[in-house]
Amino acid sequence: MARNAPHDDIDEGRLEVGKPKEWAAGLPGVAVSLRRSWEQMGAGRTVRTLRLLNQRDGYDCPGCAWPEPREADGEHRKLAEFCENGAKAVAEEATTRRVGPEFFARHSVAELAERSDYWLGQQGRLTHPMVLREGATHYEPVSWDEALRLTADALRGLSDPNQAIFYTSGRTSNEAAFAYQLLVRSFGTNNLPDCSNMCHESSGAALTESTGIGKGTVSLADVHHADLIVVIGQNPGTNHPRMLSALERAKAGGARVVAVNPLPEAGLMRFKNPQNVRGVLGKGSPLADEFCQIRLGGDLALFQAIGHLLLTWDDAAPGTVLDHDFIGSSTHDFADYAKQLRELDWAEVEQATGVSREQIARIASMIASSERTVYCWAMGLTQHRHAVPTIREVANVALLRGMIGKPGAGLCPVRGHSNVQGDRTMGIWEKMPEEFLAALEAEFGIDVPREHGWDVVDSIRAMREGRGRVFFALGGNFASATPDTAATERALRSCELTVHVSTKLNRSHAVTGRTALILPTLGRTERDVQASGEQFVTVEDSMSAVHASRGRIAPASEHLLSEVAILCRLARELFGEAHPVPWREFEAGYDAIRDRIARVVPGCEDYNARVREPDGFVLPNPPRDAREFTGTLTGKAMFSVNDLEYPRVPEGRLLLQTLRSHDQYNTTIYGLSDRYRGVEDGRRVVFVNPADLAALGVADGTLVDLVSEADDGDRRAERFRVVSYPTAPGCAAAYFPEANALVPLDAVARTSNTPASKAIVVRLEPTA
Repeated sequence: MARNAPHDDIDEGRLEVGKPKEWAAGLPGVAVSLRRSWEQMGAGRTVRTLRLLNQRDGYDCPGCAWPEPREADGEHRKLAEFCENGAKAVAEEATTRRVGPEFFARHSVAELAERSDYWLGQQGRLTHPMVLREGATHYEPVSWDEALRLTADALRGLSDPNQAIFYTSGRTSNEAAFAYQLLVRSFGTNNLPDCSNMCHESSGAALTESTGIGKGTVSLADVHHADLIVVIGQNPGTNHPRMLSALERAKAGGARVVAVNPLPEAGLMRFKNPQNVRGVLGKGSPLADEFCQIRLGGDLALFQAIGHLLLTWDDAAPGTVLDHDFIGSSTHDFADYAKQLRELDWAEVEQATGVSREQIARIASMIASSERTVYCWAMGLTQHRHAVPTIREVANVALLRGMIGKPGAGLCPVRGHSNVQGDRTMGIWEKMPEEFLAALEAEFGIDVPREHGWDVVDSIRAMREGRGRVFFALGGNFASATPDTAATERALRSCELTVHVSTKLNRSHAVTGRTALILPTLGRTERDVQASGEQFVTVEDSMSAVHASRGRIAPASEHLLSEVAILCRLARELFGEAHPVPWREFEAGYDAIRDRIARVVPGCEDYNARVREPDGFVLPNPPRDAREFTGTLTGKAMFSVNDLEYPRVPEGRLLLQTLRSHDQYNTTIYGLSDRYRGVEDGRRVVFVNPADLAALGVADGTLVDLVSEADDGDRRAERFRVVSYPTAPGCAAAYFPEANALVPLDAVARTSNTPASKAIVVRLEPTA
């Protein structure tokens, strides 16, 4: 039986559980932001860094991808244009704590492997390139020249370029991402898995089919001016806190908000905006007008039911509900969609959703009466086996009312990591289209491979089977971010070489190939000076706006290189100075990279000039800009016909989702406080509905092992405290990465291959 990774004793005996909060932010958010910043950076450094966060002359938040206001939309940035978790992200990066050669001399790799993600992350910034030589127990310092030579030698020693895997995290800039994919394709492979494979890949797959572009179709101004905002499978209070300000502004303009989620989340109940008097001294702003507590995986059935009601009401009063002009001129396959939904099985809907027919009708009525509706979602939709058809159903409902390509309306997949969308735009994808690959060949005179590469799940399988021999990660914490922890760690340890370009220590540095390298890099907050002078980079937010980011503080160590410099030096070592790509020029000044981006990447013409505008520029989006859907199979927006499906859970079992604590960002654990859910000083908890606990005969506070059940065997995560919590009946929740051990590698979304981390069948067993 597979078991979870080792963990510290940080949770034992200290964990406290209190009452969940019914509001988010307010003065506690300010106090926590300042306290964490002072602890990590000191008072002076806190002031210098936070005043530049998300400002035009500063740097983009290394956390989420929520957009900043744009002057072109008549909007202005606040003096403090950041949230609590943004402040924590900056504090983690700009910390004064250091991890140098002395640290690695004191701690063996085996010892580091026994530490928690929280402990590892709290040690501080990496300062020197380090190598773990084959057979050694400790990392030791290595020069940059030797580190890059070791990497290049390992790559050249492969019998096939496809034996190398090149992973990317969302923190990577557009310039580094473009250089990275160019290096990888020059080497001869499309093995470019990235963090999007584990989060919004399902959104991209579904939206490409439905609208012709794998991105959302709204701007921040659209959210502000919507009549109705439907927030599905998303917890903005923790994962994108600045979104709460946008919801508050929309509410002030008369908008209504529907929250669809298995857990009641404080941020969608009431928001105490710390930047106004009402938020500091008053009760704040109530947000969700309707809370739809859906069972995990029931969203497809919910939106089919909404579509059924809209069709039925329009049949009774033709032309009063559906946008027939839009449907007739701009969509395809409406008749097949309508035929299927008119025969909806309501008993199945209620079983799938756990939501009454009356509440579904109320939500459908709100949608029917809204002239401007925005649909937002995150990983609560994307991480199911049927995630892609679920998102297609959300698009179907939007199409029925013509809610794409009009002000205040559209589809909004909210990306969870800064610049994960920009990475994809720059070519970080294992299946980039022919147009992009041909443009690379024409621009640089190189041979570009056409065979599709491996995504995250296929890369783990390849390493496990010996087909992947070298693993290179540009950022991220692959070992902790991925599913099926035991399988992933075995896969990484089977490699000949693992290389991690990182700012901070994380678990992946302790899960190594026979030889391992840690290459320390500049953070987004730090000055980047190259041969031509001080540099800036660019990023793309969740709503397709591309803008500059300028690090301003001194680097954590004189031994750090930028991501661009690391990649360009590796390319020169790997290919030689005669390679047709001007790697030395790219490293010397990033304008040279941006000039090539302008000639290769669609929509990026005149890139260098446009990113120097105060708010940068917005990439073209035909569905949003002109109601054009040229990227679909028919050139029109596509209605889709999807089977009604949802998870079936055996008697005595629960359906578990993994989620974030309020004190973390992805796999970075800032602290041990999930104050909105009432959990302090611990992370190994499982939230279960009290009625389910009674039926299972498990008392609140019991220590249990979580055991997931799959065709290839059980997986176990040990010593979780049961917390009685108002989750949807039959559903449970636990934090990742601790619960990632329970996600089978082969449990993935169809089409997107995204791990199904929101639909894990588990049983609770008393801890021995």
